[in-house]
Amino acid sequence: MDPLTALREMTIQNKLDQIVRVNNEYRFNSALSFPCTIETAYRSKQGNLYTLETLVYFITNLHIKHHDYIRNAGTHRIPAVTLLDRKPLIEYLHGRISSTDAIEFHDYRVNNLPIYPNLNLAPVDDVNFDDLESRVRVRPQDRNPIELIREIERPLRDRETVLECRHRDFYSLLTAATKRDEERQRVESQQRKDGLVAKTRIGDELGVDRNVKMKGGKIGEGVPIILVPSASQTLITIYNVKEFLEDGVFIPTDVKMKGMKGPKPECVTVLKKFSSRDRVVTAYEVRDKPSALKAEEWGRVVAVFVLGKEWQFKDWPFKDHVEIFNKILGFYMRFEDDSVESAKIVKQWNVKIISISKNKRHQDRAAALDVWDRLEEFVRSRSRS
Repeated sequence: MDPLTALREMTIQNKLDQIVRVNNEYRFNSALSFPCTIETAYRSKQGNLYTLETLVYFITNLHIKHHDYIRNAGTHRIPAVTLLDRKPLIEYLHGRISSTDAIEFHDYRVNNLPIYPNLNLAPVDDVNFDDLESRVRVRPQDRNPIELIREIERPLRDRETVLECRHRDFYSLLTAATKRDEERQRVESQQRKDGLVAKTRIGDELGVDRNVKMKGGKIGEGVPIILVPSASQTLITIYNVKEFLEDGVFIPTDVKMKGMKGPKPECVTVLKKFSSRDRVVTAYEVRDKPSALKAEEWGRVVAVFVLGKEWQFKDWPFKDHVEIFNKILGFYMRFEDDSVESAKIVKQWNVKIISISKNKRHQDRAAALDVWDRLEEFVRSRSRS
């Protein structure tokens, strides 16, 4: 019986605890033992044949996580089973599959006696089945030189331990890479114009066709529009709206203005990516100059962040606030500890008041999600009108 088959049978029979290591060999029972470093018939995806020592240590340590197993195997100087081989090897040893392409059986039998591959055997007249060593006699000078070298080899590093850097971490590298990626995305987004913005649609999750008729207008071809005040004293402006809606982080406008290079953007593209249900990323244009909108573009306006001042709606193509907030979803951003007077006028309008903390930035995400949820529900309800 070859070592791989013997180990498989012991695994299936739940007798792994009966495998005993004595010096440099594993004893499966009183009549069957193999050298620890003997190569089995299981070939890894890296090309080498796993040794019996590797497979025994692997199958007896399935209760620990793979990365812990790799580390422990390195500590004991035992070559480890790779992650790619882990699942098929477990299935084979537990008898869930009968064979696999990774197995390359060789002749492990002579006269029905287990032998070691590539070894010259001296014949034995009397066989004592209680002692395998009395059945197989190997002269060291006749053994394969490569096998002798492998027996005394002890791996110092593997591809897992090479990646471990004590007293160092990659946080700064990750931070720098993330910042570069965010800057690239920001530049690409700002360079998109009306006709160049990637095609978007209010997908199945919103339940809206881009050409669906709406009361008093339609979501036409192109990207839905969100309007923000041009005044810098409001919390949400064209400078910080992208970070708030996409990343769920409020950054004061003055801070963004100091760090921004170049002129003020006329249009900012914001991607809706908070909802895990979305199969399609939805893009929105954010503008702060309603007077520059063409007549047909007003049909694409779906939301507005209000300043709380009447003059914000001057020259809008609606007769009053009732009509505005029936056709466009309104939001008013404020700090939670602001006075009630600051929202006195806004409370007379059909707008949603969104409150954020002045200092607790971890709460911003919930506020941004509230905006997205209400915008999604608003568009869905208008599509049924």
